[in-house]
Amino acid sequence: MSVLVWVEHDNVTVKDATLSAVTAAAKIGEVHLLVAGAACAGVASAAAAIEGVGKVYLADDASYAHALPENVAPLIVGLMAEHEAFIAPATSNGKNIAPRVAALLDVMQISDILSVEAPDTFTRPIYAGNVITTVRSKDARKVITVRGTAFAKASASGGSAAVVPVSGPGDSGLARFVSAELAALDRPELTSAKIVVSGGRALKDSETFRQVIFPLADKIGAAVGASRAAVDAGYVPNDYQVGQTGKIVAPEIYFAIGISGAIQHLAGMKDSKVIIAINKDEEAPIFQVADIGLVADLYKAVPELLAKL
Repeated sequence: MSVLVWVEHDNVTVKDATLSAVTAAAKIGEVHLLVAGAACAGVASAAAAIEGVGKVYLADDASYAHALPENVAPLIVGLMAEHEAFIAPATSNGKNIAPRVAALLDVMQISDILSVEAPDTFTRPIYAGNVITTVRSKDARKVITVRGTAFAKASASGGSAAVVPVSGPGDSGLARFVSAELAALDRPELTSAKIVVSGGRALKDSETFRQVIFPLADKIGAAVGASRAAVDAGYVPNDYQVGQTGKIVAPEIYFAIGISGAIQHLAGMKDSKVIIAINKDEEAPIFQVADIGLVADLYKAVPELLAKL
């Protein structure tokens, strides 16, 4: 059984989410990768070096430069004649492409899998992660998205796969890339950071959020996250949001500061190795999942913690 994995990249480097998708794919069958982009031969070479990869398809065309799903999905469907499954990381791009592939193949998509029980059987979360369901697919072609935090990352070196140039339909004419506003981050990327410091609505406003959360994150080399309530209140941009409708993270250490612990937020961070919660409300739901809980005023506790680091 062969599995085609879409490689998440920026036309320069392979994103970590791809490495987790490769691990999941290897549990199903032989792993083949698809690198679709513009002037991305370097990405294909890096993908070929990933351990466990048998083949890398390279579609180098301007129409694939920005991973527009209207252009990429037909390319993938054209390659599915030789593959029994398609896997994409459950990133914004992956979740944009996979449903279109499933629709074109006329199969059901299996979303956000947590494990591979058999080549046709998977587990995935429902009800904001409160229930884990086991799904068996009878479709001849499987279309799957993978929750990156649920699988170990494949080694980025040690492989020696062949790179095979391919072509596809190109520009579908259905969508056009206009612009992208990318936030420049001096801190680690949220979804791949080993330590995350997140703040909630209790931080009052944007200035207070930055004064309390940012120094702690900078001191320990952490990424900064936020609850949906903090994002909706305008404290930080939505790039910082952790939760069911934000980013799913599973760092080694997760600080939840002034976050009550709504189900939506817990769905995005409860797989963290160690959860440290600071909240003055001892009944806050966040303490039910926290490994270390401190019932205290964050405006006193965080500066004290910072002073001791």
